Amino acid sequence: MMLRSVHLSYGFGVSPLLRCNPRFCSLASLPAIASLSQSSISASPWRSPLFVPCPPSHAVFRAFWMSSGGPDTRPDVVAATGPAAAPSMFQKPKICFCHSCGNPTKHVIPDGEEKIRAVCTVCGKIHYENPKMVVGCLVEHNDKVLLCKRKIEPSYGLWTLPAGFLEIGESAAEGAARETLEEACAEVEIISPFAQLDIPLIGQSYIIFRARLKTPHFSPGPESLECALFALDDIPFDSLAFSSIIVTLRMYIEDINSGNLNFHYCTINKRPGASPSDPCGFNVDYHLRS
Repeated sequence: MMLRSVHLSYGFGVSPLLRCNPRFCSLASLPAIASLSQSSISASPWRSPLFVPCPPSHAVFRAFWMSSGGPDTRPDVVAATGPAAAPSMFQKPKICFCHSCGNPTKHVIPDGEEKIRAVCTVCGKIHYENPKMVVGCLVEHNDKVLLCKRKIEPSYGLWTLPAGFLEIGESAAEGAARETLEEACAEVEIISPFAQLDIPLIGQSYIIFRARLKTPHFSPGPESLECALFALDDIPFDSLAFSSIIVTLRMYIEDINSGNLNFHYCTINKRPGASPSDPCGFNVDYHLRS
């Protein structure tokens, strides 16, 4: 198991911008950004630039450095000793009425706690808001991956991995397989967990599993316009729906190119004010690769 920390900035605070063909997919030919040193790029997959394209309206790629934190670590990248905690953000509770008695709530810090909670003004019940778990599959077939074009908002008409919210009573792997059946009418066999991606600002945590088709049959489900298998070089990064999907597929491509598939854990820090479906304007803290 190896630990590393990487900060990848998108959509703000970085210059210069690298304007490229939206179909551009060569990692090695992207130059490092100006804020990094001009030393040459190592052939090691741990020292390669990772970039994420913005949607067509932006037509921008940005390159960023990744490091394992070894003795030759760049001074501008700090090695992690464990998962880094994202800075806490004030978020006003969204619960306005008590789930038990129906009376209004007030937003206060209860005794013995540190965060603002929604507390019932009549029965005193404290309401806790917890993150939602999203599960999905990265389906592999003949060196291609299965993507679905969304038929629903948010991100109508954009491509995504088959994924959705975990239901009560099912395991994460069962939920991922169910979502794949619902969105792509595909029966899959789960191979292994591939990535966990936390998005604190919108209260979501993703678990993406590698999976294979049980039979080479798939078709659009009720929430999909179409489904298709894409070679890695043909993945439409300029038309992907969510930051989590962009990051997952980039990590997968890096692993395939290095010849070593790993489990990944990272935090996606959305830009304040960005919508949940905004695939641009975020940064990634990459904590674990094992």
